[in-house]
Amino acid sequence: MANFRASCRDPTAQNPPNVSSSGSGGVCMMRNTWRDEQHPSFINFISSFLSANSFRLNFVPIAPDFIFNCGGLSVAFVFVTNWDCNNYLSTYIRVQKLKEQFANLYIVVTLPTREQNDSFVHSYFKLGMKLGRPTFVPVQDLEMGFEKIVKIAHARGVCKRQDVASKLRAERKRSVQGMDVFLRVITSIPGIDNHDANSGIVMNNSINMIMHDLNQAIGSIESIAKASKDYILKNTDLSDDKIKTITRFFRDPKFYLSLKINRWEKKEGR
Repeated sequence: MANFRASCRDPTAQNPPNVSSSGSGGVCMMRNTWRDEQHPSFINFISSFLSANSFRLNFVPIAPDFIFNCGGLSVAFVFVTNWDCNNYLSTYIRVQKLKEQFANLYIVVTLPTREQNDSFVHSYFKLGMKLGRPTFVPVQDLEMGFEKIVKIAHARGVCKRQDVASKLRAERKRSVQGMDVFLRVITSIPGIDNHDANSGIVMNNSINMIMHDLNQAIGSIESIAKASKDYILKNTDLSDDKIKTITRFFRDPKFYLSLKINRWEKKEGR
């Protein structure tokens, strides 16, 4: 992200240059009518910025203001360059329509004044917009807004190429499975179970205080097994009796091989 070049700002230029880039960074499609509504110097800035970052620019009749294709992923943008404090409803109506058409949609809004910023915030919550559906990106000036657009499109393309979403889902699944194993091992220790209210363990398989203390302060099951009593005492809020039980569980075969269910059956008179 830090490699993006923002040094091509030239607000005095009047005509957009021909973009001769190979488009290795991706393709940017700009809505014709949006282009016609902007000052030529800003279109010149956009063309120069895209060319400097290896994007190919096309002017086409599309519904959103921009569509970027990076790494095989299409990302749509609405770019509001002049927020009207007295007539913002049409913007939200348009956004709602586009949200149904594009899975990846971002709304960039230029808010250079305090009045415009307050108007936007008020209207956003007044109309009951849901955070992130779609994502609104407030900016202070036009150039900053377009730079945000390109960076978002680029980042989404990189994620697509690296399949980051699938990796995050797999990592989450492994984390949940690892915590389940952790829970089973710790709650198999005699005297520490998920029905012991005094130990801070909560019903419905919630993570309890003992689990939290051990996992956060000590680490994995292997780390807990190797940790000394003094180390656990120093780094957790567990009682001395609980710590003795835990350290004994990992070091005394006769203790950790005893069946906990037998203990429960005796307590319940089964």
